[in-house]
Amino acid sequence: MATVRIILHGKAAGDARVRKAVQALRRDGHLIKVRVTWDPGDAARLTTEAVAEARNEGLDCIVAGGGDGTINEVFAAAYAAGLPAGCAVGVLPLGTANDFAHAAGVPIDDLTAALRMAASASPRAIDLGLVDGRPFINLVSGGFGSRVTTETDPELKRRLGGLAYAITGISRFAELSANHGVFRAEGFFWKGAFIALAIGNGRQAGGGVPLCPNALIDDGLLDLTILPDLARAARLDAFSRLLREGAAALRAEMATAQSSWIEVETADDVNINLDGEPMLVKRFRVECRPRALPVRLGDSALFSHPDGSV
Repeated sequence: MATVRIILHGKAAGDARVRKAVQALRRDGHLIKVRVTWDPGDAARLTTEAVAEARNEGLDCIVAGGGDGTINEVFAAAYAAGLPAGCAVGVLPLGTANDFAHAAGVPIDDLTAALRMAASASPRAIDLGLVDGRPFINLVSGGFGSRVTTETDPELKRRLGGLAYAITGISRFAELSANHGVFRAEGFFWKGAFIALAIGNGRQAGGGVPLCPNALIDDGLLDLTILPDLARAARLDAFSRLLREGAAALRAEMATAQSSWIEVETADDVNINLDGEPMLVKRFRVECRPRALPVRLGDSALFSHPDGSV
């Protein structure tokens, strides 16, 4: 049986589904303890404390209970603290979009199954992305898409889920403007005007939009997608297709690359979003740390070997 520590976002503390899942795992014989966040930074602090406990007393899994932002905070803190051998991280999906959990094969609509996965699945090592040294797990988006993610009303997200991003994007569409940038990676150079970018360790963001549809989370590479500026008459159609079908629908218009590092320099400040954390930057470097973190996830196309083999 497993010893599990859940770092639970405070907004989910009263969720009856969480209590039901914890009770079910305890009946299975697992030792489950829950720590609830209250103030900003609590998830990282509680994760660091859990890593220390894992090192001293033994802990099988530290579970991020929340959305993509909570997952990123918990996973990043676990990486920084240095997980001891035998301890991994897992996911209890409680966010609006649950982009990472969905792509990684975690049951979104069955929290008991998700928690059982965190307690019993075999650990697998995944890559970690770093933006100027700041970790991210899933995806960095930039430009218009990042602005939409940041400006979407939390209440609208609560009521409509991922559809809220599309509604916000359409309502802000008249404000869309291009930026000029230079992109460098291994064997790749691109310069020009762009309206959106994505750098993926994982594949999707914004409520299920596959911005980096071919990304693998254990291949030691990051996937870059650039949407160049388009004629104004073509922008709304392109944005609609992107929301409906993802980056693959705009393959002819996109510039793409795979690399262990990517450098971006823009003429003006650009909004980027690291798994829910907004930033305003003009120059940044993204690097991949191969197989840096052990996780307990499901079978999914995100892995080079979906069955867990290496």
